[in-house]
Formats: sequence, C-alpha cells, structure tokens
Amino acid sequence: MSSDVPDWARRIKALREARGWSQSEAAERMRQHTEDVLPEPDHLLRRWKAWERGQNKPSPHYAPIIAATLHSVTTALFPPETRIESGLEIVNATGMDTMEIVARLQSSSVNDATLQALRITVDQLCSEYAHSRPDELLMEGRRWLRRIVEMQEQRLSFSQRRDTLELAGWLALLVGCLEYDLGDRRAAEATRQAALNLGQEVGNPGILGWAHEMRAWFALTSGDYRGVVAAAQTGQANSGNHSVGVQLIAQEAKAWARMGRQPEMENALERGRALLDSLPYPDNISNHFVVDPLKYDFYAMDCHRHIGNDRLASTLAEEVIRNGTDFNGFERAPMRIAEARITLGVAAARSGDLDTAISYGRQALTGQRRSLPSLAMVSQDLAMALTNHFPDEPDALDYLNQLHEIHRNR
Repeated sequence: MSSDVPDWARRIKALREARGWSQSEAAERMRQHTEDVLPEPDHLLRRWKAWERGQNKPSPHYAPIIAATLHSVTTALFPPETRIESGLEIVNATGMDTMEIVARLQSSSVNDATLQALRITVDQLCSEYAHSRPDELLMEGRRWLRRIVEMQEQRLSFSQRRDTLELAGWLALLVGCLEYDLGDRRAAEATRQAALNLGQEVGNPGILGWAHEMRAWFALTSGDYRGVVAAAQTGQANSGNHSVGVQLIAQEAKAWARMGRQPEMENALERGRALLDSLPYPDNISNHFVVDPLKYDFYAMDCHRHIGNDRLASTLAEEVIRNGTDFNGFERAPMRIAEARITLGVAAARSGDLDTAISYGRQALTGQRRSLPSLAMVSQDLAMALTNHFPDEPDALDYLNQLHEIHRNR
C-alpha cells in the first residue's frame, strides 16, 4: 500500500486481511452491525474499496459500523483531529511550581488553587507510569502520597478532605502498580487494599474499579484465572461508567483465553469494544488510569496470541508497536511494545522461523521500563513455542535461560 494512503485506510485493509476476508465479504459483514438499510452489495463494495484506497474518509454514519465489523474501536480507527496529550504544565495552569505547592501544603495554605495544582501533579505522575524508571517514580509517588496523608491533620473543609482523599486513592493505585512491576507483591497488595479503602470512603467508582482491576491483574500473572474472572466481574459491578470497566472486561477476556474458553473470550472482547466505543475520547491518553481507544488492540492481541490466532495477533502487534512509537522512534508505551514483540516472536516460532522468534524475544527483554510479572507471564507463550518447535536448538535454549532468570527475579 502506498505510503501516502491515510493511516485509517491502511488499518482497515490490514485488519480485514488479518481476518482472512475478501473486500466483498467485509462489506457484507457491515450489515450485521447496524439496523440501518445499507446500499446494494455492488455499491457498498465500491465504497469499501474506496475507503481502503483512502480516497474518501468514512462519514460519522459509516465509521462506527466499519469499526464494529473489524472488531475495533471507532476512535482507534479514526482518531480525533486534535488530541490533548499529557497533563498541563503546573506552572502554566496554576502559577505554582512544585516547591510552592509543598510549602502551601506544609503551612496549611490549602485553597482551590493549591488543590488544582495537586490534581495536576497527580495526573502528571500517573502519566509518567508508562515510560519513567519505576524505582524513581515509586519514590516520587510515595513522597506525594505521604504529603497528602499529612494534610489530613490540617483544618480542611469537608470537600477539601474528600478531594485530598480521592487524590491519595489515585496515588495509592499508582504506587501499588509500581511495587508490583518491581516484584514486591506483598507491598503491592497492601497498597491496593489501601486504595480500595480510600475508594470506598470517598465513593469513587474509578478508584474502586482500578483496585479490583489490580486484583485481577495480580491473579492473571499468578495463573489464578478463575480469580481473574471473579475480581473483574466484582470490579465491573463497582466501577460505574468509568473507563476502567473496559480494562476489567479485558482482564476477564485474557483469563477466558487462558482457560481455553474461546466463546467467552470473544464475548468479553466484544463487550469491552462496545463499552469503549460508547465512551468519549479521553482528555489525557497518557494517564495510566485512563483507557485510551488504541489500547484495545493490546488487549485483543494478547487473547488471539494465546488461542493461536497468529495472523490476527501479529497484525494487532504491529499496530501496537506503530501506535506506541512516535516519529522520532521514541517508545511512548515500552511495556505494550515489549509484549507486542513477544507476540511477533511467538508467531515466528510457530511458523518455524527461529531466528526471527529469538530476535523479537530478545528485543522484548532489553527495555528499561518493564513489568516483571507481566513480562514473565507473556514470555511463557514464547517459551512454550520454542520448546515445542525447537527443543534442542542452542539459541532457543539460551533464550529460555534468559526467561528463567526473569521468573526468578519477578
């Protein structure tokens, strides 16, 4: 496909081909995803071909139908023209730098401006999760959490106390995720429980949902798949309309895939896709506790890799890598990219290409930002593929030894 074809057109074609559909079949499948009367087959096929060539962008009427047909999310296929990236700079937004915020917190000078600066600080910390060094971010997160807890000793209004407890809940979630990434399971569970308690105290469905999502994540990486489903479903019942509901459903889908229950997996993926498609585009897609539309490919990639749908999993992995890398080659989502590379390695190993499988596998292990439990879990799929297809190859055995080292340190 020509490089001047729009990204949405390239993606429509890639997802169609990954599912093994002809253009005619894909166009006809659109009828299953709308109650509206669509044009005659020949006319609809011409439209589909034009979309894949990038000749005209689908209208707001057709865009969600195409997305549903391809089991994608509308704003992932057709992103808004303008995105608000990371959180606002604190100084520009409030006129305060970090030192002034701390000074005000310590001197009981807590007003609306101080709380707004604190909110932006917490948002920025949560936005650094994907790419910052976990040990450094953990220290910073703990410092701010301590400061907010100390504020509770001050004379605060009811709304100020509630707001600060809510911010403490989000920071506790961040700290717990980082602790788990670094392999400290006991500390991570204690912090998760603290976040859950804070969420219950302030009645925040987002914090409650993410606390249950963390429980599902812990269970998934420990191999407790029924525990994943239980935690995910409890979280869905408590998360209201927060986007965490999508990630809870995704964890459920991953568990179903690992239990070999493909119908339940596909049902969960569709529920998650439909829910995400119904939500407004987020203000800050960098915040770890915001589910952005592009992350759906990451969820689906994991499920399809695990059930052996290598063609579709590889296509989704390539999308994850493309969307997680900026124009300068900087990896905005290194942990997602590492798992995508493992997915490509699994597909290569299953097809008999050892060199490519090892190359992708080693690339996945070189990143500075990684979650040891998640990487260990996903790498098991590559370990199994290498063991099954190349049981006696020295390069495969050498890579398996690297994976064993990760499992020992997780």
